[in-house]
Amino acid sequence: MLSFLTFRKKPIYELNEEDSSHSLNRTLGVKDLTMLGIAAVIGAGIFSTIGFASFHGGPAVSLLFVLIAITCGFSALCYAEFASRVPQSGSAYTYAYVTFGEIFAWIIGWALILEYAIGNIVVAISWSGYFNNLLQGLGIHLPYWMTTGYFSAEENVQHILELKNKGEAITPAMQQTLVDFANVPTLLDHKILLNFPALCIVVLITWIALIGIKESKNFSNAMVLLKLMVIFLVIGVGFFYVKPENWSPFMPNGFSGVLQGVSAIFFAYIGFDAISTTAEECKNPQKDLPKGMILSLVICTVLYILISLVLTGVVSYKELKVDDPLAYIFEALQMNWMSYIISISAVIATTSVLLVFQIGQPRIWMNMSRDGLLPKKFSSIHAVYKTPAFATLITGILVGIPALFLPISLVTDLTSIGTLFAFILVCLGVLALPKIKKEKHKFSIPYLNSLYVMPIVLGIILIVGYYYFSVPESMSSKVFYCIYTFIFLGFSVVAMLKKYNAIPVLGTLSCLYLLIEIPIKGWIGFIIWMLLGSIIYVLYGFTNSKNKKITQ
Repeated sequence: MLSFLTFRKKPIYELNEEDSSHSLNRTLGVKDLTMLGIAAVIGAGIFSTIGFASFHGGPAVSLLFVLIAITCGFSALCYAEFASRVPQSGSAYTYAYVTFGEIFAWIIGWALILEYAIGNIVVAISWSGYFNNLLQGLGIHLPYWMTTGYFSAEENVQHILELKNKGEAITPAMQQTLVDFANVPTLLDHKILLNFPALCIVVLITWIALIGIKESKNFSNAMVLLKLMVIFLVIGVGFFYVKPENWSPFMPNGFSGVLQGVSAIFFAYIGFDAISTTAEECKNPQKDLPKGMILSLVICTVLYILISLVLTGVVSYKELKVDDPLAYIFEALQMNWMSYIISISAVIATTSVLLVFQIGQPRIWMNMSRDGLLPKKFSSIHAVYKTPAFATLITGILVGIPALFLPISLVTDLTSIGTLFAFILVCLGVLALPKIKKEKHKFSIPYLNSLYVMPIVLGIILIVGYYYFSVPESMSSKVFYCIYTFIFLGFSVVAMLKKYNAIPVLGTLSCLYLLIEIPIKGWIGFIIWMLLGSIIYVLYGFTNSKNKKITQ
């Protein structure tokens, strides 16, 4: 009985039956969805984590953008197929329910909390840093204890002290951090360190997400236009100062160095799938959702590649291990006015990312609540604003409070793992969907026969494997790659025998490859997170599931 209940699938026709009393406002078109996708993708990644990836990979980090864009492209096509067949909000959670059953739907819903809610903690903290720098440029200096979370401060101070103990020189800014930390006020012998700007921006964005999708759409579109203008300015001005010699050697630390940036670069792409959570607010979801996802992914990939070439061309890749790489290269050129413009754009960019994720997470919870896996309150729709009000407020609390004291480094890997798991299940889900005739007004993935595609890809994997064992890689990396190769070989044989569409097959395998490149500490955190989710499902979700009630 337990197996029957937890693996029971939800029929597609049930999802397409809309209850007007619980419906949302349909106001989004292709342009709006594309802008939301760009708003989600171009944020903290391009203004922050791209610097660390460039430091490790050199100019070849542009290849990593291509690799991850291809991976996300396979997944985007699979999301688009589902969006056309199942035009309901809920993203990968809803898609997993249709194809694999309740238990997998719960796993993905819980994993998506990592991508949206927890990932937004990172973005809120990043926003706070840029905002504080912007205020300092205007001559406004907030107290150190009001702009830095407790764990972030301890992490920074520990790093500086380690440098001093090694006899390495520290910058004046680092020295000032030590002074500020020593002078932080205390309460009951504990230092008071809270990131108030991060909390304030989460409160503001939660309010905008609460009052309506139309208002959120207009606010997001305006921010996207502004940051795109700045990015085009950065690319246009930066290319005049590119020194081609900085691109040589192109891959200074080998392919392994490039792959060290997987988490950072993948984090920069997280968000395009958030478009699928707005299905019930689209004018024509079967047609517009696929276009919006694919267009936003293509536009962002081109911009990312151009930005990475500018970064590594203007200065040496060795200089890019900084929190604000775009601003840094123009400071190096003594173009402080450009640096100031970039700081403004960074604040705008991260604000738009916060908005998209704060819109997406409540709609996933709303669907989980409709299925009985979460309390009914999470699916309540505001009478005036027509938004999932309670879920939106809870999302704001769960993002805002931790952003007061947590460090960025804690959750980046967790977010990437959760997202990749969602991508894998969506790709596998497409293979499990029943075949239907193509319709002109609905998107359908082009068919590529695995029988002809997979042997070519397998040859590439074997060549990469030869590289892994011919260079001094870590033993754990080689072991993981061996395991991956066996999985790839087995899945490829099945795909060829059954003549599966190669697109979802390649999407699954490419996401799996990115997973093995994420550090082990991220996996430990993810396992703990999933165990917590399992406990909640057993204690509440399984008992209150509508599937259980139906069978009774």
